[in-house]
Amino acid sequence: MSDSVLFTIVETAVLPDCAGVYRRLGIQEYRPDSQRKAISLLKKHKPDYVLAEFQYGYGNNYAGVNVSNLDVFLASMQKYAPQARVIVLVSKSEREHVDKLAKLFRIDMVLTLPVSAQQIEASLV
Repeated sequence: MSDSVLFTIVETAVLPDCAGVYRRLGIQEYRPDSQRKAISLLKKHKPDYVLAEFQYGYGNNYAGVNVSNLDVFLASMQKYAPQARVIVLVSKSEREHVDKLAKLFRIDMVLTLPVSAQQIEASLV
C-alpha cells in the first residue's frame, strides 16, 4: 500500500514536529515553500490532505479578487485533487475571515494557531 500524501503549506506559522505522527499514519509529507511551487507539485503528486496556513487579504494583492493567500491554490486543487481533505491553520485574529473562503471552497477543518501535534493528528484521522 502506498503512503497517503500531505501537502503542508505554511509561510509564517510555527508547527510542531509531526514526523512521527506522519510515519505512524503512513503519510508522506511535501512542504513546498511557495504557493506557486505547491500548485506545480499538485500536477505531480495528488495530496490526500492539505494543511495550509490562511492569511486574509487586507487590502493587499488579494484584495478585490481573492479572499486570501489560498484562493488560487484551492482553485487548482479542484482540478488536480478534488478529493483532498483541506485543513486550514489560522491565527485567532483572522479566524472570522476563514468563513469567506469557505463560501468559495470546501474546507474540512479549521485549526486555530498555535496547534499541537495531537490536534494535527486528530485532523488527519
